[in-house]
Amino acid sequence: EEQLVESGGGLVQTGGSLRLSCAASGFTFGDYAIGWFRQAPGKEREGVSCIYDSEDSTYYADSVKGRFTISSDNAKNTVYLQMSSLKPEDTAVYYCAVSYAPHYCSAHTYSYWGQGTQVTVSS
Repeated sequence: EEQLVESGGGLVQTGGSLRLSCAASGFTFGDYAIGWFRQAPGKEREGVSCIYDSEDSTYYADSVKGRFTISSDNAKNTVYLQMSSLKPEDTAVYYCAVSYAPHYCSAHTYSYWGQGTQVTVSS
């Protein structure tokens, strides 16, 4: 069974840092990408960053470029999102997800989702 488990969310001050983790299991066939998405109350779910290891490619939303870094540990089947210089507008529930359309970092192309982890940046 495919499973994604996020961890690392919490409360941080403006300008602080936080690292999210996504542990993936059960994705044993084909090439896939893993993405981080976030959703704030009343807003659409948006793509934050995606990674496709088979092509060593990464994608970042304009709003997080230069502040967030996505990385993977293949031995642990885990993807990380290092978030720095956090702003109140980064406050959201963050989800990791898996896509078998790996060249797109868009929520509608991602099929498997974790339960989410809350990130709150105090103002």
